[in-house]
Amino acid sequence: MGTKRMTTGFSDQVMSLVKALRTDAPECVASGVVDMATGMLLSYETVDNHPPEVLDLLAGATLDLFQGRTVVMIEDVFKERRGVQSDQHFFQEILVNSENLTHLFVRLNEQQDVVAVVVCRKAVNVGMLFAQVRRVVKEYSL
Repeated sequence: MGTKRMTTGFSDQVMSLVKALRTDAPECVASGVVDMATGMLLSYETVDNHPPEVLDLLAGATLDLFQGRTVVMIEDVFKERRGVQSDQHFFQEILVNSENLTHLFVRLNEQQDVVAVVVCRKAVNVGMLFAQVRRVVKEYSL
């Protein structure tokens, strides 16, 4: 398990990351990767068919969660008060529970503009979800 998964190009790495998240995250029903720089869903796997407009909205919603106007304003205020000059974002992981599902959004460490998204059944053990997703994300440097 400690070996780094190697693939040839960025697109292949993204697809491999999505597949690993889909298979390794407990109770997972969907996984994807969002590029925050372009606002696009780069790749996804799901057990259900979803309308394309819903998938397009997922990328926008992810962007709003992590880098919406108000979130950036809060980050800027704290950076100013703390004297931080970094472009590093404060929000690294966000967990959202809906009526039937749990959604985990995790920013990749090396690529702050790339967010992995995992959707699981609500019965998921959240601790195991975080542990597995963090492990998989750590294996991939995009």
